Amino acid sequence: MTETLHWYAETSGGTRKGSCAVTENGGVLHHPVHILLPVAAQPVAVISPGVIVPHTVVHTQDPGAVHLTADLPAGTLKAVRAEMPWTMEADERLFMNGYQTWTYSPELDRNGKLRGTDHIPGFLLKKYAFDRYGDYHFAPYGHHNGQSHGFSYCYFRKGKQFRLVASLDETPGYTILRYDSGKALLTLERDCAGMEHPGGSFPLLDLFFAEGGETEVFDGWFQAMGIRPRTEKKLAGYSSWYNRYQNITEDTIREDMTGCRSLLCPGDLFQIDDGWEPKVGDWLETDTRKFPHGLKGMVQEIHASGFQAGLWLAPFVCEKDSALFRQHPDWLLKVNGAPWCCGSNWSSFYALDIDNPAVLDYLRRVFDRVLNDWGFDLVKLDFLYGAAPFGNARESRAGRMYRAIELLRSWCGQKQILGCGVPVMPAFGLVDYCRVSCDVGLDWDDVWYMRLFHRERVSTKQAINNTVFRRQLNGRAYGSDPDVFFLREENCKLTAEQKRTLATVNALLGNVFLTSDMPSRYTQAQRAEYRRLRTLFERATQVQAEMENGRLYIRYLLDGTPQKLCFDLF
Repeated sequence: MTETLHWYAETSGGTRKGSCAVTENGGVLHHPVHILLPVAAQPVAVISPGVIVPHTVVHTQDPGAVHLTADLPAGTLKAVRAEMPWTMEADERLFMNGYQTWTYSPELDRNGKLRGTDHIPGFLLKKYAFDRYGDYHFAPYGHHNGQSHGFSYCYFRKGKQFRLVASLDETPGYTILRYDSGKALLTLERDCAGMEHPGGSFPLLDLFFAEGGETEVFDGWFQAMGIRPRTEKKLAGYSSWYNRYQNITEDTIREDMTGCRSLLCPGDLFQIDDGWEPKVGDWLETDTRKFPHGLKGMVQEIHASGFQAGLWLAPFVCEKDSALFRQHPDWLLKVNGAPWCCGSNWSSFYALDIDNPAVLDYLRRVFDRVLNDWGFDLVKLDFLYGAAPFGNARESRAGRMYRAIELLRSWCGQKQILGCGVPVMPAFGLVDYCRVSCDVGLDWDDVWYMRLFHRERVSTKQAINNTVFRRQLNGRAYGSDPDVFFLREENCKLTAEQKRTLATVNALLGNVFLTSDMPSRYTQAQRAEYRRLRTLFERATQVQAEMENGRLYIRYLLDGTPQKLCFDLF
């Protein structure tokens, strides 16, 4: 079997392009000079593909792996691309993995497309920074039906058969996958523009191709990467966020702890979410109005109740109203001389510069205090994409993100990390648990005008979508966190069926199972429902999911007995 990749690479010193064969016995492909022309003389377009050939399935000594390198002239990297003909049948579905955990990532049909932010008026973008949560500032969106893109991996699905195209190494730059069904063309780009290349060998792309059943292709990918999850332990418990939000105090935490003692199990997680800190970025002290006695004693109470203690932080960002922002403007990441705004949450928030030694020293002290002094067992680390909105001449955007997660791992040691708001692949094997979805909401799909904006918005519907279509990461990359579920009636607009759908999907397709209700207010019926769901979470095996025409089918074994569920989602 022989298939063809057409590739193109450009630095400020010149270009290279060529066509390379992918064969059964060739897993490592290195290409010397094919074409060397002055930049001005080289067309920008990628070399045109030849005859459309069937999809690629590569069998090598490292099955499915293709490592494509080339000798590139010294200079600033401008483009690295490869493309191959790739047909998509009328009844196939396409999944493109979104930029970060919150990014809406659906399966698409052959005419599907993903919406960027071009339609949002400029004054709204400036005020609310909708374009800063995702990839909108560096990955152009297609404007025609059948054009889509994603990061790190994608698959084409026909029934139960998958064609997987995935990256094996993102440190040289994210692999951006683009598909155009009208042209029957799959394009792969290395996100490395702006890096300085000394000349010589450069890793153009490290790819994995596989065709087969779901378990077969995804097991093969993770085996080829050598990635295993840090833990196989499932995590159940409670989060303070979605009922109280920032309105937490010592008294409210104690109230919820009392309720949890009558519902949860020893060893479960009791997580204090956002609202304990004076301002986002000021992590060394608590808000004394809410927690006048600090958090060390609170952790002791949590432990005395039999629970693990968890705490929320957003380590790589700070809000505009924080003391850190006012006192340390030199700690902020600057782009064209101005601090980089990451979004409009709180008083708006800004990226910290992880190249600044003072920033790293501060964060090292934060984690020492939270984990060693206060005694927390787990940290939920949020808005992590803020560490790497850009690369630089020395390091790609993805390389910077990997470095940030590795720093977190070193600071946390053997304490548990639940990652959130992070590009999914740099977190593989480095965090214990990781969100795979956006935040759920207290209604099904937020208010109508929020649906007009970006792919990272709050939405229960979209959270369920991502949990379903990123289910293959659970137990392979980390324990997937599908966000919380609700059983309560008060302060919740979800219907009974919507709550049942959310809770069941979370129980069966994730390894984190958190409620954000007040357990002290549960009725007997709600307690019985919690016990039923907890049984699913702990004992269901061989879980399989399929989505067809807006209907979700889940099959599993419960104590050896086959079970089947069906939900209408869309």
